[in-house]
Amino acid sequence: MRQEQRDLVRALPLFKEVGDARFGELMGAALLQRFPQGVTLINEGDTPDFLHIVVDGAVELFARHDGHETTLDILGPVSTCILAAAVRDEVYLKSARTLAPTQLLMISAPAVRRVFDHDAAFARAVVNELALRYRGVVRALKNEKLRTSVERLANWILQEDARQGHKHEVTLKIDKRTLASCLGMTPENLSRNLVHLAKYGVRNMGARFIINDPAALRSLGKPNGLIDDVSA
Repeated sequence: MRQEQRDLVRALPLFKEVGDARFGELMGAALLQRFPQGVTLINEGDTPDFLHIVVDGAVELFARHDGHETTLDILGPVSTCILAAAVRDEVYLKSARTLAPTQLLMISAPAVRRVFDHDAAFARAVVNELALRYRGVVRALKNEKLRTSVERLANWILQEDARQGHKHEVTLKIDKRTLASCLGMTPENLSRNLVHLAKYGVRNMGARFIINDPAALRSLGKPNGLIDDVSA
């Protein structure tokens, strides 16, 4: 790994406070690679050989059962990919594939566990990352259980508008089928819900959502800081 790549990795929250010797141990067992869109990185049921960290691009976490498939999450930079499996040396409970050209840092899972056992700063960073992931799962579960599908879509549009600069215009960066799966609905339900949102000032133009009446959309979605991503 080139020095500029090591410097990039060193600045990531997971490694910022790790001791130099332990950081060197991790980087000695690491690869920084680029993958094209559509590559399956992880298969559920496999045991992890690496910890994957999304440095650039996007990764979809998904699962399959009895002929069905669902999107569980979409990861952007900088995010660890299924950290719990690597730390516990247990099988993956979900799969992962690239949604766009993506740069990944891949660190040997045994090296991650060794450094976790011997470097307190790294252990704290791992625990913090796992805690953030747990809280994200709780938010997603509440969103799924306590809201209708159209309310979930309304809140997704509001949060994505915040992420894209509060311009009252959202550009969809994934296909609508993936969005529907991520929000726990079928593509047909998504289409019906978009028609319903027109009553609340949302105009859909292909991959763009125009928010003509933000107050009306908020009245439908009822944003809640205990459910929604307040950092958005």
